[in-house]
Order: sequence, then structure tokens, then C-alpha cells
Amino acid sequence: MVSEMQNSEHSELSNFLKVVNKIESAFRENRELVSIILKKIMEYSKKLEEAYGKEFKFKIMNFCGTHEWTITHFGIRSLVPKNIELVAGPGCPVCVTPSYFIEEAIKLALDGFTIYTYGDTYRLRTVNSVRGYNSLSDVRSDGDVKIVTSFAEAIADARRSGRESVFIGIGFETVAPGYASAIIRGIVPENLKIMSLVKLTPPAMFYTLEILREKPTEPPVMGVIAPGHVSTITGAKAWAVVSENYGIPVVISGFEPIDVLLSILEILKQLVKGEAKTVIEYKRAVTWHGDVRAQRIVAKAFRVVDDAWRGIGFLPESGLRLREEYRKIDAFAEIGVEDLKPDKWVYDLPPGCRCAEVTLGKAKPTDCPLFMRICTPSKPYGPCMVSLEGACAIWARFGSGGLADEIAKDLGLQ
Repeated sequence: MVSEMQNSEHSELSNFLKVVNKIESAFRENRELVSIILKKIMEYSKKLEEAYGKEFKFKIMNFCGTHEWTITHFGIRSLVPKNIELVAGPGCPVCVTPSYFIEEAIKLALDGFTIYTYGDTYRLRTVNSVRGYNSLSDVRSDGDVKIVTSFAEAIADARRSGRESVFIGIGFETVAPGYASAIIRGIVPENLKIMSLVKLTPPAMFYTLEILREKPTEPPVMGVIAPGHVSTITGAKAWAVVSENYGIPVVISGFEPIDVLLSILEILKQLVKGEAKTVIEYKRAVTWHGDVRAQRIVAKAFRVVDDAWRGIGFLPESGLRLREEYRKIDAFAEIGVEDLKPDKWVYDLPPGCRCAEVTLGKAKPTDCPLFMRICTPSKPYGPCMVSLEGACAIWARFGSGGLADEIAKDLGLQ
């Protein structure tokens, strides 16, 4: 099982780095365009400084782990003016999966069920020990835990084995249509149950903006970079309520460095003009209404519920559970796994861990005293260090920003 996990992680990182190399090449080859964008960013930044003063920070929050990776790896924070603060929001589904559900999965593995899980969830640690175990990876010697890359892979393996099995179905809106399609088409064997832990992003965005506004000592969020992949499903319309209700610009962005810079530019331009609109920068993939067919499939298979987010608590209408007609494959309905309720939820981060504050944009990974001390990518202590989409893991692995520093010097910004 150790070699299986290592091979999975090696393959994932290898593919990831190939994509990184392509993006870096594009970034290097478009320095003239980068220079034009940055000059406009500087221009709008100065206008905002004149209007608000030199000390005012314009906080722009992203809600996607891949955006945070782009910002961190390419050192975009070092390219933008000092009065622009780029912060990470809730963009990692693994990071917000409650400890309780992993504890329940450990129990099932020890009781003879085959557990199918993604590689990141396999390493996610619990706050409570279950018969001496604190992660699914710990159970490998006494239980059957298999790493898969998709729900389809779990379905195929469960059909072959015939064993009683459970798939840990985490993710955001992007993965929900795939789960829903398999469920509706009836291709999930009855020996395989799904523990649906899908989270919905907009409610987390609303909650985060409210929380940050409650502390007047902190700079308010003045603009949002909304998730591109999620928006291919939900459409840009899902974020319009942010512009309408909070009076701040929202830009649905692509994932390349130039995409992110253009999104920052659009937010600053709107702020200078006193506008608050929802705009699609990622037009090559996102539309206003999104994938309507996928939305219908998801609605047919799942119902929306109030759901728990790790270290944060219950957020209204922020999760998906299977509808009653699919209870035969529902882990919560069929095999005695009790769903988590508000009166049962307890704070579920390990002592000293500041993942909840990092997830909500109230702290940076480096503000946590455990960061790169007892909590590292090779030995994660908190959930934000487990996944490649977690802010702490991103800062730990890719926080050098060397390419951006090089480009900044070429452009005379340093």
C-alpha cells in the first residue's frame, strides 16, 4: 500500500510538473504582454492610493487552490504593488473535510469494508484516534484501503471484487456531475456505497466575506477571483450575488499567470470606476449559465444540505447528499454511518493548527507556528498541508517565486 501511494503521488506530481513547465514557458515568452498588464495595474493602484491613502490595503481573495498555486509559484505577490494584498480563501475540498468522516471511514475499513479514496484523503489525519489509527494510510496493514483517481475506477474495482465497499466522495461542484451521472445511470453496484462529502463553493464564499467584515481592524475583501473549474459547472451567475450583495468586483479567472494578472487588473479597474460587476475572464471555458445539463444531473441525484467544514463549523446549504431514491448505495442510509449534525460537531483541528484561519483568509500559512516545523508536506499535521490544493502545502512546496522575481527585474520593478 505504501508503494501504491508513492506511485500515485509520483505520477500526480510528474503530470503536474509537465503542465507547470508549459505554463512557465508561456509566461517567459509573453513578457511584453506581462509588462503592459503590470503597468496598467500600477496605474490603477496609484489612483486607488490617491483616493484611499498610502496605508490602505486592497485585499483580493481567491477561492481556488489552483489560483493560489499560480499566485504563489509564479510569485505574483511580488509583481503587484504593495497596496494590493492577495489572500487565499476556501479553495481546497480535502482541507475542509471534517475529521469525523475520516474517523468513520477508518472504522469501516477495520470492520471489513474496502475503502476507496483519493490520494490526498488517504493521508488526511484525524483529531481522534480510532483503535490506534489516525488516518486511512495508517490502516493499510489491518484494513483494505485503495487509492483511486476517479469514481469510475472505484466502481470497476468494486464490481470485480464483489466485496462490501465505500467510496469517499469528496470534492467541489466540479466532480459532482461525474458522481451523479454514474448514480443516475445505475452503474454503481449495490456492494459499493458512496459517502457523499461534496461541498458547494458559493456558501463558503458568502460566509468568508461575512466573517472578514466582522473584524473592522482587518482590511475588507475588495475583490474576488472566483474559481474557474467550478464555474464551468455553476456558471458565472453563481457569483453575481457577491457583486450585488457585497458591492465588490468578482472575476472568474483562468489559471495561467496572465489570467490571474488580467483578473487583478479588472478588479482594480472596477474599484477605480466605482463599479461592482461579475465578469468572466476565463471565457475559453466559462459561460454565464454554466453547464445546465450537468446542473440538472446533479440536482436529480443529490439534495442540498447544511454541511460541516473542518475547523469552521456548519454552513447553510453547503453540501450534497444522495436523494432518497438512491439510498441503496448511500453509506449514510444503508450501513449505519451516522451523518454529522450541528449538535454533534466539535472543533476538529489538531492543537496549534491554524488551518481554519488560513482557509478563511484571516492568516497566512507562515503565521502558523507549526508551518514547516512539525507540519511539512512529507509529514502533514494539519489538513491544509495534505493536499496540493491546500494553501500551506502550496506555500511549502512552491513558495519561492523565483520566476516572477526574474521577470520583475527585467521589467524594472525591483
